[in-house]
Amino acid sequence: MTYVDGYVLAVPTANKDIFKQHAEAAAAVFKEYGALRVVECWGDDVPPGEVTSFPLAVKCQEDETVCFSWIIWPSRQVRDDGLQKSMADPRMQPETNPNAEMPFDGKRMIYGGFEMIVDV
Repeated sequence: MTYVDGYVLAVPTANKDIFKQHAEAAAAVFKEYGALRVVECWGDDVPPGEVTSFPLAVKCQEDETVCFSWIIWPSRQVRDDGLQKSMADPRMQPETNPNAEMPFDGKRMIYGGFEMIVDV
């Protein structure tokens, strides 16, 4: 059954182009290891909320933009294997590839894996 990794993060607005390049490079690696689709979305209409919201969840600052992303995999097993291989790939390591450095604070990223139950 199709499996989805979902992510919400705050990216410094000034880093939009760098983030896009980073995301495109990472997407190529994820797809090489089995991802069917990688989607990165730049926040355009993301209200702050009072109790809970995307901006509150990632502690978004005034100079940051919320991004919402997902990766679609053919199955949980393909995702587990593909994600492990992707994270071990030298192209994803800042030590061997300076362009792999995340242009955002990864500690404030929210992520998780989801089993798709409706897809129409």
